[in-house]
This record gives sequence, C-alpha cells and structure tokens, in this order.
Amino acid sequence: MTHGSDNWDNLLDPLDPSLRSELIRYGEFVDACYKAFDLDPNSKRHCNCKYGRTQLLDKVGLQNSGYEITKYIYASADINFPIGVSPACMGRWVGYIAVSTDSSVRKLGRRDVIVAFRGTVTRSEWLANFMSSLTPARLDPHNPRPDVKVESGFLNLYTSTDESCKFGLGSCREQLLSEISRLISKYGSEEEMSITLAGHSMGSSLAMLLAYDIGELELNKPINGGVEIPITVFSYGGPRVGNHGFRERCEELGVKVLRVVNVSDPITKLPGMFFNENFTVLGGDNCYTHVGVELPLESLNGKSFSCVHDLDTYLGLLRCPTKKVKKGELMERACGFFKRQKLESWSWQHMATLLQYPRF
Repeated sequence: MTHGSDNWDNLLDPLDPSLRSELIRYGEFVDACYKAFDLDPNSKRHCNCKYGRTQLLDKVGLQNSGYEITKYIYASADINFPIGVSPACMGRWVGYIAVSTDSSVRKLGRRDVIVAFRGTVTRSEWLANFMSSLTPARLDPHNPRPDVKVESGFLNLYTSTDESCKFGLGSCREQLLSEISRLISKYGSEEEMSITLAGHSMGSSLAMLLAYDIGELELNKPINGGVEIPITVFSYGGPRVGNHGFRERCEELGVKVLRVVNVSDPITKLPGMFFNENFTVLGGDNCYTHVGVELPLESLNGKSFSCVHDLDTYLGLLRCPTKKVKKGELMERACGFFKRQKLESWSWQHMATLLQYPRF
C-alpha cells in the first residue's frame, strides 16, 4: 500500500502513519546525497562524494538502514556556457543505487532497490534546469513515441556524457540502466522485488525519467514466470518533467508517483507555471503536466526560498505536519511568492544570484 498499489487511496488525508514513515525514510536516503556531497573547491573530491560506497550510509547516520550501496551515479550536461562563465563541475556525483540486505528483505518481504538523487548544485545543472523547452524523449529505440515529450534540460542531464569525468563512465542513463539491469538479473528470478526512486527538486526529475525509462524498456517485466517489479517514485519538491503524453505513458506503464509538495514552494509550479495541465488552449502536447498523486503540505515559513524549498523543510513537515491546504490556494501562494521576491527575469543567472543556495 505504501508503494502506491492503489495510488495511495485513503492514505493521504489524513496521512497514514506507515506512509509517513516511508516518506521520511526515503527522504533521508536523498538527504544523504547532500550530506555526502563535497562542496570544498580545494578538495580532490570537489563536486563528488566525500566517502566511499561502503562508508557513506554510516557517515551520514544511516548505518542501520538495512541497505548497501552498490553504485554511485554521475551526470553531466552537454551545454554551451555563456562567455566568461567557467564550466566547473560538469560531470559530477548526483546520487547512488542501493539494495536492501538479506536481513532487511526478511522485514520488508521483498528485495528493494533504491535510487536516490540530490538536487541542483553546479552551474551546468542550473543551465540545464532553465532550458525549459519540451522535446520528444525518444528513449525507446524501437518506438520513439514523438508525442511523449519532456523538458530538454532534464533530458540533457540524463543522457549526456562527459568524458572528462574520471569517476562515472557513460551517461547518467547508461550507468543507471546497467546497474538496475544487473540487480534485476541477480535477484528478480528468485525474489519479489521493488524499485523505489527518490529525489529532491532536480533529482526528482531524474527519478521520473528513470522510472519512465525502466517501464518503457520493460526492464521490470517478469523473469522466468515471476511477477512484474513495481516502480515507485517519491518526489520531494519536484518540478514538472513532461507533457500530457508523458504523464499518460507513465500511467500506462504502471509507474506510481507520489509528489510531496510544500505549497509555498515555487519550484513545484515550474516549468509551465501558466501553460500546464490547467491550460487547454495549446493542447496537452505543448503544456507541462505533473505526474502522479500530490501530497500538499503547509509550509513552516513561506518567506524565504531556501526555507520553502529545502529538503530539510520537507522532512520537517513530514515529521511535524501542520494544517492541510486547499488545492485552490496553490497557485495563489506561488504568485504571491513571486510578487514578494520581485522576480522579473527567470534567467539561470538571476536565480543563482537570488538563491545563493546549493540545495535545489
């Protein structure tokens, strides 16, 4: 139930205690990406993970999580930088893949594969975030599905390769699909499995693309008479990723998505703040649309961007929830935030200057 078998029906209002615990637990796996990310420009691991795979969970306080990290994931953006802007930190660490241990499997009743993604930190990621144009995903070579469109910057980050990156080989997509295929091949024929993708902000966009990709390529289909592996996405402060065709295809593939949304967080209204699922004049192919089920939470502080969008705020709201907010208030809250901040331009330079904060 907590992984969306019935789209979390009757579990969100009020929020079911077991689901709340799961959302906090997976959110902490995402938070580990931030805690382990090396921001020291003088470090040899700058823009990468500070710890080895066997150390990370212990170092960030998740030593009793019941999971073991099997692979680190790196991503790059194939973009042209403006003159005078240094392309530092292009191909860098964005998250990891972990699998539940044998003892954890006995408690969960299944072998769970987690993929956790952090949000935006580097300049190349900022540029990718603000490309904001829809483009066909074309991830299935046998069926391009031109009606399935996603934000070009997120797709760029997911599929581009940076040969200068000494840690990750191949694109983010290639690294992910290779390791997930290996784990499915190892466990899928003999055990019940689940694939759980969790991300904050930009990381939730990568999680959505990966979920769609796994389903489209049928990597989660039964092996040797087994059962289909469920794919679940837990999104924290995630933006829109694709158009109506993308949402419909995700639903057809059985991808389950639960979006945890701070109603004062403007990033959850982007891209497509105006041309979205509520705007029908342009048609669904040309408008951004959210995927899945939304869990709206009231913000503890709606005045500071770093507060409303910070993953710590999201986890705090889950641990100590306040009143529910009516869905009709969401756009009003977002417009009010933009007005207060006097955002006249949505260039990536303006946003980076405004935020001066790495965890987007």
